[in-house]
Formats: sequence, C-alpha cells, structure tokens
Amino acid sequence: MGHHTVDDVRDIALVGHRAAGKTSLADALLFEAHAVDRLGKVDDGTSFADTDDDEKRHHFSIDTHVLHATHAGKHLHILDTPGSPDFIGAALEGLAAVETAVLVVCAVHGVEVNTRRMFREAGKHELSRVFVVNKVDSDHADYARTVESIQTTFGNKCVPFNVPDANGAAFRKVMCVLDPPDAQSGGYPLPPATMRTRLVEAVIEADESLMEKYLTEGDVSPDELEAAIPKALQAGTLIPIFCTSATKGIGVKELLDALSRYGQSPADAQRMLSGMAVEPNETNEFLGFVFKVINDRYVGHLSFIRVLAGVLTPNHQIIDVNTGKTVRVGQLLEVQGKQYVPVPEAGPGDIVAVAKVEGLHIGDTVAFRSDAPKRPQPELPQPMFGVAIESKVRGDEQKVASGLHKIAEEDPTVRIAHDPQTHEWVMSGVSQLHLDVVQERLKHRFDVEVSVREPKIPYRETVQAEAAAEHKHKKQTGGRGQFAEVHLRIHPLPRTITNKEQLEAEFAHRGRFEKMRKVHYDPAFNFAFIDHIVGGTIPNNLIPAVEKGCKEMLVRGVLAGCQIQDVAVEIYFGKFHDVDSSEAAFMTAARHAFRKAFLAARPTLLEPFVKLEVTAPSRFTGGLLGDLATRRAHVEHQDTLPGDLSVLVARAPLAEMAKYATQLGGITQGHGSYVLEFSHYEQMPAALQQKVVAKAAVRHEEGESNGG
Repeated sequence: MGHHTVDDVRDIALVGHRAAGKTSLADALLFEAHAVDRLGKVDDGTSFADTDDDEKRHHFSIDTHVLHATHAGKHLHILDTPGSPDFIGAALEGLAAVETAVLVVCAVHGVEVNTRRMFREAGKHELSRVFVVNKVDSDHADYARTVESIQTTFGNKCVPFNVPDANGAAFRKVMCVLDPPDAQSGGYPLPPATMRTRLVEAVIEADESLMEKYLTEGDVSPDELEAAIPKALQAGTLIPIFCTSATKGIGVKELLDALSRYGQSPADAQRMLSGMAVEPNETNEFLGFVFKVINDRYVGHLSFIRVLAGVLTPNHQIIDVNTGKTVRVGQLLEVQGKQYVPVPEAGPGDIVAVAKVEGLHIGDTVAFRSDAPKRPQPELPQPMFGVAIESKVRGDEQKVASGLHKIAEEDPTVRIAHDPQTHEWVMSGVSQLHLDVVQERLKHRFDVEVSVREPKIPYRETVQAEAAAEHKHKKQTGGRGQFAEVHLRIHPLPRTITNKEQLEAEFAHRGRFEKMRKVHYDPAFNFAFIDHIVGGTIPNNLIPAVEKGCKEMLVRGVLAGCQIQDVAVEIYFGKFHDVDSSEAAFMTAARHAFRKAFLAARPTLLEPFVKLEVTAPSRFTGGLLGDLATRRAHVEHQDTLPGDLSVLVARAPLAEMAKYATQLGGITQGHGSYVLEFSHYEQMPAALQQKVVAKAAVRHEEGESNGG
C-alpha cells in the first residue's frame, strides 16, 4: 500500500443497474492506472472484479469486490457492486464504506430501476455522487437522451463534465467542458459551450464569493472553477456526468483524473462519523468497522475493515465493540481480485482484509478500547422470500447447516432459521434469483446438494384483546413430584413500540400495572414480560422459568404454528410447593396458561405486505393495474418517466407475489422490472386465515401420527 496521507485516499463505489458495465469500468480503471498489467474482460472470464465462479457462469456480479489503484498521487479503493436488485445487500454494504458513489448508466437503456434506488441510497449516506454514461460506443447509444433522462429524474444539478465526439461506433474521444476551445468542430451530441455554462451555475451555487464574481463579471476562470469543484461535489450542488466506453478505454483516463483530483477524501467526509465525535485523522486512536465478510475456499474467513480513524498495524489486538470480544489480527491484506498482498499499516479511509479472525460480523465496530463510539448498524432490506431446505443426501445435514450459516454471515440479506415445528431449515432472501444463487453456492463451495420446497410465508400471530388464564401443572410420579400454578394476563402490545424506554413510557408503567416489579422487552418479537407478582406467590428464582415458557410459545405459535408478535404477558399470581416446584414445572404451567389466554384474546393472523415498485413502458400500465387488482394490491402512486416509462408503487401481500417475476415478464413482453421491499404486517382476511389455520392443523396431526 505504501504510506499515504488521509488527504490522498479516495474511496469509491461503482453502483447502478445491472448490465450498465460497472465491472468492465472497474477493470478499465485498474488497467488505466497501471494497477494490473492487462485489461480484464467480463465476457471471457478474465475480469479482476468478477472473481467468483458463479459470477463467471452468470456474467453478472453477485458480491461487492474490493479493488485498488494509485493514480496521480492518490490511493483509490474501488468497490465494484452488483447492479441486480436481487443482490442489493452487497451493493448497500459497499456504499457504507465509501465517500463517493459513481452511478453507471448505460447509454442505450438510460435510467433504470436500480439507478434510482442507488441514487436515493447514496443520498441517504450523504455521499458525493457522480454519473458515468457508459457504452457510448454501442449501436443504439444516445448520449443526449441519456443525459436528459438523468436530469429529468434527478434534477438539473446533474451536469455533463465532458461530452463525447459522437454516439455509437464513431465515438473516439471526450471533450472536457471546463475550458472548451472556441472553434469547436460540430458533431458533439451536446454543445460543450452550453454545458460549460450549466457546469459553472452548479459549481458557484456552493461558493458565495465565486457566485458574486460570476454575477458581477459574467464569468469565472477555468482555474477558479476547478478549485471550487470539490466543494460543490461535497455540498451536492454538482453531480457531474462523464461519458465512457469501458471496453474500448475511451473516457476512462478522464474519469480517473477527475475522481483523483476532485473526489472527496475521508478527511472531508465527516458524515461517516456523524454523531461519533471522532476526527478522521491518523493521530487519533484506531477506529474502524467491518463492512464485508467472505469465506474464501482457499484463504478461509476474511473480514474487510474500513478504517475510520487512527492507524491499524499487523499482529495487533482489537476489540469488537458490538460483542465486547477481543480478537487478534495477523497480517493486513490489500485485496485485488484473487490476489492478497500484505501491507504494513492501514490509516483513515483505507480498506484492508484480515484473515481467519472468527466472530467479526458485518456492521461491527472495531477499536482498541471497548468503550469506543459505536457506528450505527447498516440498514438492509428485510429478506422476503423463503424456501424450506432439505439435504438431498442423508447424513449431510450438518454440512448443509454449516454452509448455510457461512453464506448468511457473508450476506446479511440471507436469513437462516430452524423451524421447531417441521424440523426443517428455512432460508429467506430478497428474491427467487437470490435464493437460486445461494443454492448454487452451497453446491460449488461446500459440496452439498439440497432440495427446496414451496416457500413458507412468514405469517405472524397476535391478539386483539386482553384475556386472563391460569394453569395448574401437577404430576405425582415415584419420588419427587411436579407442581406449579401460573395465573397470567395477555395484552395486545402496540406495533409502534421498538425499545424498552418507549415500552415503559407508553405501556408498562405503574399507572397501568400498579404493583409492577420489573419488565423485560424483546424487540425481535415486540414482546413484553411484566412481573406483577405480589407477596411472593411465585418465588423470585422461578419467575425467569415462567418467562422462558412464554417465550417458547412465541416461537411455536398457537393458532397455526407461526411466530407470535406484539403481545405483553403479565404474570400476577401463582402457587408453588416447597419440594415439588421446579423450573421445568413452571415452564410447563406457563406454556399452558399462555396458550389458554392467547386463544381467549381474539387471536388473529398477520401477513407480511411488501412495497412494490414496477417500471415498464406506459402501454402496459392497464395490464399491470388489472393484474395487481387480482393480487389484493393497493396502488398508492403512479408516475411517468422519460422514455415513455410508467412507474407504479403499490403495497401487496407477500403471499400474492410469489410468481410475480414470470407474470410481469408475460404482461410486459420482458420490458418490465420491479423492486420489492418489506413494508409491514397487516391482519389477514378471515377466509384466508381459516385456510392457513386448517392447513397447519393437518400438518400438526401428520407430525403427531408420524411420532413427531
């Protein structure tokens, strides 16, 4: 890595829609900066970025790849992220580690679904944004139309920084609009002089003295303009648009020059540390965070750390602030595709990998002190699609479980759960394609084959009223008996509660529970356990067993074997026996009492709803609306985009969206695309509830008759 100061570091993520050419651009940037000795190509499997065998097979990125180059005295960390909405988790982890988002747009297809999403996400992270119109050399490329669609969608602060000399095969060079020659030869799809005026207007908006000068004198010099660009990029008044052909290397040097010269350094970008009261410099104590984890077949477990402040050196102990555990890191590695090069140190802005350090997870803050400030966890989409997984080979169950956990560790949008009812593993992901790729990875990386069954919709159970119940558990066997009596009430808990402070302010307080002794809260189930025992009717040491019994029921479910949420249990009375009472007896009594109270409290099923954004040519809008109506969807918003495209935003039950990809392809003749994200839970219509409950009862009986 060589020593470089924080001012000379540039952290950049290439983001955008699939097939815009991000990976080809990453390869071209590396080659242009002489970081590699040949130009990698995606199509023939020689890309430095798409190193995974599954990526080579599919010809698209699945993971975010970390690359690096040195150019014009600046050290660039380049993150190549996947553009398919199915692998959004990897793209978001990339954005969390950089100061600049480079949005790559195809000159043929223009702004697409994931372009808009990544623009929004980069805005949320307060990153500098840059557009690159790539593939200007393609047959149907239209630079002017693409720029227009960028400006219509994202605003006039998006301004060309350079323009191509032609569209299509005649594209040979780019003209920078900072200081275009007066005698311009024609043929430019957009006039450089006009573009310069737009550029000046965007830049001076971030610099009052320059704006004053421009308004008085009518112009600013190229040098003044250039000096003010970094400030305008940081303030977001300027989002420059570059043009390239990554595969032919046209416009790549100009882009590399601009990113090195004007890009934000970690020193400029306090937003990474907002609220953490830490300066991103080398003299501070080390602070960093893990933004990516991979289990490499050859190198083993790798954790990628983005350094926020201070300096990390090899063979050093660090503390995972999230877990409190101390771990020792060995070598610090800089990664380039499949090459891992040891480096002597990593300073602010640097991205390094550490090998074989178990227990570090995506989002964990690492430091030298356990009381170091903790970075907020990254916001990631909730996995929506589930499949039940079984090993095809008997005896491989452990290998399957271990492989699944390793994949879930790398990809936080994969969730693995073990269903205690059916004893099967349930894997959830962002989409069907996402889950298909996970299955392929299980086979190629861990040599296990699995069969999958119809996904289970993650229904939830809850109650709509208060109810009380009691249960006496009494067994007399030879020797010591079992005795426990539990009286409890169940209450609906508002779904808006998210933490213990809020719970105590709005619900579990002495105004409502006069003699309450304490309350426990579990945000995973939005569940509160209220100890309202008076006069020691249940001894203190047995109350945790009551809570444990209730929490077992949250996982098991009562109505249909689904997870229970949004409930509070108040334990207010009980009886015990000096000899025969035990934790096991109180857990059993609590489970039975919980079940009775739940069934008396107007129980209901909730179903997950998703927010759906569909983009398709306007002529298909009628067909799409008709189809959504059959899916119990509620259309909230309709909009038109440049290029005669229509966008529909709707909320729909997840159960109705299982085969949507195929249906959408049919309605729009393959021209539609969509993005799904979890929205909320809503009560199910009664008729559908009955079906789900009946199905669960049949499953339960089958399990019982099979000795389950």
